[in-house]
Amino acid sequence: MTEMDTSSKQPQISDYFQKFALAFKAKTVEFFAEEEDPTSDTDPNFTLLDSQEFTIDQKVVVVKPDPTRISSSPNSIQPINTHFAKTLISSLFAITSSFEASYLQLQTAHVPFDEEAVKVADKALILQLKKLYEVRNLYKDSRLNSNFDFDVNLLVGSCLEAQVQENQSKLRALGTMVNRLQSDIDVKDDEVLVCRKKLSEVELGNFKLSKKLSNYLKVNDSRGTELLLTVRVFESMLVDVGKLLRRFSKLLTGLMRKAGWDLDSAANSVYCDVEYAKKEHNKFAFLSYVCLAMFRGFDLRDFGLEGSEGFSNGDGLGKGDGSCMKELLEHVSGVPMEILSRNPKCEFSKFCERKYEQIIHPTMESSIFRNFDQKEVVIDSWKSLKVFYESFVNMASSVWSLHKLAHSFCPVVEIFQVERGVDYSLVYMEDVLKRDVLPGKSRAKVGLTVLPGFRISKTIIQSQVYLTGL
Repeated sequence: MTEMDTSSKQPQISDYFQKFALAFKAKTVEFFAEEEDPTSDTDPNFTLLDSQEFTIDQKVVVVKPDPTRISSSPNSIQPINTHFAKTLISSLFAITSSFEASYLQLQTAHVPFDEEAVKVADKALILQLKKLYEVRNLYKDSRLNSNFDFDVNLLVGSCLEAQVQENQSKLRALGTMVNRLQSDIDVKDDEVLVCRKKLSEVELGNFKLSKKLSNYLKVNDSRGTELLLTVRVFESMLVDVGKLLRRFSKLLTGLMRKAGWDLDSAANSVYCDVEYAKKEHNKFAFLSYVCLAMFRGFDLRDFGLEGSEGFSNGDGLGKGDGSCMKELLEHVSGVPMEILSRNPKCEFSKFCERKYEQIIHPTMESSIFRNFDQKEVVIDSWKSLKVFYESFVNMASSVWSLHKLAHSFCPVVEIFQVERGVDYSLVYMEDVLKRDVLPGKSRAKVGLTVLPGFRISKTIIQSQVYLTGL
């Protein structure tokens, strides 16, 4: 094959193979034409990529059937030998499979472009075409010559040998595809490693900043308290809480689906007779179930660990608790998992156990974890599965921190829940689907409360609700 002009711009890969296909089709038809031109000159050395239709600044010399192999006055057609026919067909299949494998290698060599690999694949394609040409002439000779005695060396070999070669070619094609896919996987793995490294750096940076902030607040207690006790800080922490609540709810729903639960029936058992706009909206029932369970007792100083667990709206007359701010600073300066392992009898550990029991009762736990490997499960503890356990602890830690911040305000931050069936209000409610809803112009009703709302002095943080009747 002639040297490619590397200075010229390479054509697009789709155009490249379209032209290749057109050239191959045209030359194949000419290659197997029944009528031959006896005056044509044939150059035995040629390459498939030299076609004029296949324009990449190269030339082609087209292979023509050897006119000397065809009798000028053909004899009558002779019956074909059965053994020869079987061997011939097996050889054709083997040659075709080899051609397919070589063509796939040629395609692969173009992305990324590897000139040497393209040349090797091109030569392999030409070799298979030459074999096909020889088989074709062998067949014609057998039909025109009554004394024909075929040479098995001109074919691939016996039928079994041809089948072996065919299977080997298929394996070679599959190997090419596997190598390409493995290359793509390696690229993705490298990207994942880079992202994980960046994530670790960000988490480490956040941890260092958190410790610096904690130390700063300890030194400048009064000024630091003023910086934290703002609506913006509370809203920012609430957004983080919402993300972790959604992550845990999604993980819980996935485990329920894997355990074979009927999610429609389960959602209806949490909130019956809710008209969801779409079937997949039943996920908000599970999110509401998790959110309201985690916030139950939020208005109480001890979060309901010792006293009542009722979900009340509070009167907003309580005083800010300085000890809550101290507890908040101590909690955010550590890692939740380390806090539990270091002090399993602390208040935060009790809070985790209480909330876990409220959300995942024993029957539910045994159902969703029954198919897991026993090596991953700790039977005698609520720490049931590592990923599930860590997700729950991180969620509980965020709610615990928000509770401590809320009780550091003066007056204490109030929490409220919207009842089902009430009319939609722009002041106290926000549609969880972010739809444009105009009160008074629709019959929107609250189907369920997804995330409770809060009131900080005269500022209202809307409750997120799922609306029906739109």
